[in-house]
Amino acid sequence: MLRRSFLQTSLLAAGGISLRNKFPFSMFDIDPWNIRMLTDNAGVFTERGGTIGFHFSREGITVIDAEFPDTAAHLIAALKQRNNGPFRLLINTHHHRDHTSGNIAFRDCTARVLAHENSLKNQKNVAVQNKIEDQQYYPNNTFSSTWEEKAGKERIALYYFGAGHTDGDAMVHLQHADIVHMGDLVFNRRHPFVDRTAGASMKSWMTVLERAMKQFGSKTTFIFGHAADGYDVTGTLSDLSAFHDYLGNVLQYVGDAIRSGKTKEEILKTTTIPGSPEWKGDGIDRPLQAAYEELGSSS
Repeated sequence: MLRRSFLQTSLLAAGGISLRNKFPFSMFDIDPWNIRMLTDNAGVFTERGGTIGFHFSREGITVIDAEFPDTAAHLIAALKQRNNGPFRLLINTHHHRDHTSGNIAFRDCTARVLAHENSLKNQKNVAVQNKIEDQQYYPNNTFSSTWEEKAGKERIALYYFGAGHTDGDAMVHLQHADIVHMGDLVFNRRHPFVDRTAGASMKSWMTVLERAMKQFGSKTTFIFGHAADGYDVTGTLSDLSAFHDYLGNVLQYVGDAIRSGKTKEEILKTTTIPGSPEWKGDGIDRPLQAAYEELGSSS
């Protein structure tokens, strides 16, 4: 997450308030969101939650992920100012609420919402568990392994390579632009959430990234779901490789710690991952806990 977005997110998170209702934005001299074009027809939107991607074509606007209802409304308004076409398709990379709870803002904009079949399953399960089914706009189109569709001069392809961050993570490739939205399959220099309740596997996640690095090229631009403060939400194959190695280093460290007799409590006190010094700060307990559970269940 960029520093400006981090400031906004922190203020919004404190008490769950809207900055627009509490403060005039002129006092910050910033918008509540950021749009950056990566090509003439494709870009990213960041406010809070998972990074949103979008694409303009003569057939309309394709949106990848939706953040939250209020931020999705900001996105819709901002994109309408840039393009007068209809919203033709909303894609969810996976089910987590910081990527899908904004779906409902698109209910009157587009009739099509697309996701992996496991993502739909997971979104329904979470909604039922939290009694928020009335707040959902579920995917009404799903795929299992691959999906493709033409959008003007662009061809959009979705791939599912197996369990990673969840068991329903889709990669979205704008083939002509050569841009891939990775969803939360990459946390750029930020400790990841590993959702084992939704089928996540760190070992499989590494395999998914290996397949992605073979599928896409050195000139591909990647969009990441999240980035640490000071790092970008876009990057290259080298960032996929670095995150792949980070996951391996976490598993190696925790495996060695278990074999040396360390308890889970001792492991969770770790403050750095050997071999991956760029990943630092809050949240290190998430991958350590997940690795401990995964390695323990496989032993």
